[in-house]
Amino acid sequence: MQALDPQQHAARIWFESLRDQICAEFEAIEAEAGSDATFDYLTWDRTDPSGEPGGGGVRGVMKGKVFEKVGVNVSTVGGAFEGDFAKTIHGADTDPSFFATGISLVAHMANPHAPAVHMNTRFLVTTKRWFGGGADLNPPIPVEEDTAEFHAVLKAACEAHDPGHYPRFKQWADDYFYIPHRKVHRGVGGIFYDHLEGDWDADFAFTQDVGRAFLDVFPRIVRRRMGLPFTDADKAQQLEWRGRYAEFNLIYDRGTLFGLKTGGNVDAILMSLPPMASWG
Repeated sequence: MQALDPQQHAARIWFESLRDQICAEFEAIEAEAGSDATFDYLTWDRTDPSGEPGGGGVRGVMKGKVFEKVGVNVSTVGGAFEGDFAKTIHGADTDPSFFATGISLVAHMANPHAPAVHMNTRFLVTTKRWFGGGADLNPPIPVEEDTAEFHAVLKAACEAHDPGHYPRFKQWADDYFYIPHRKVHRGVGGIFYDHLEGDWDADFAFTQDVGRAFLDVFPRIVRRRMGLPFTDADKAQQLEWRGRYAEFNLIYDRGTLFGLKTGGNVDAILMSLPPMASWG
């Protein structure tokens, strides 16, 4: 993989810093619950189809008392897309060369009242340069207070940059995080954006604020819900919902496909799958 240019380096450093902040906060929540769970990190390297080094990443996974399974991954990879896959990627139809760096997070909670969550932000380079990502809340048992707070924090992050961001990116999340064969949304939404390109500094600042907004709001929701009593019926509802989450990630999720098509670490790519699920 070629040496990183200043923009690529800055994005990588930010995503790794955000990973460190999030993991520290999640471990603090575990400690508050009387658990000594910590993240286990696995470094992986990627070989490009050309045979040259293609970057790599770090998979972080924690299984604890509050977080039944949470994965926080960072990766920085580059090389060339194989075959027709290049035609599906923004700016790669005439030149399959690419660079990608980002953070990806999925948390599955032990308590059904604590919502699962997904967050991902990334910077990609082909013949174009752009940011993408977002965050969405996935409660097995939705609570309007949590949904409203999650959206309010993301809306504030969006409006600090462009008043048009939130309505556009909220709708994009509603459209994307939908399970067509079930005719249901995956959760209660959030924001999703892609191909954000133009003013690099402004787009990078926005992407950083999305990460900060997530770090602000999600731990607060977890602390509010992690100790609530729950029933067998609540747990059954959580496991059924997790089945739908798995269906979406294996059938429709573009990030899963990107990771598999570019030779990423399979365990890191599939860390989004829940530890237990059920299909009625």
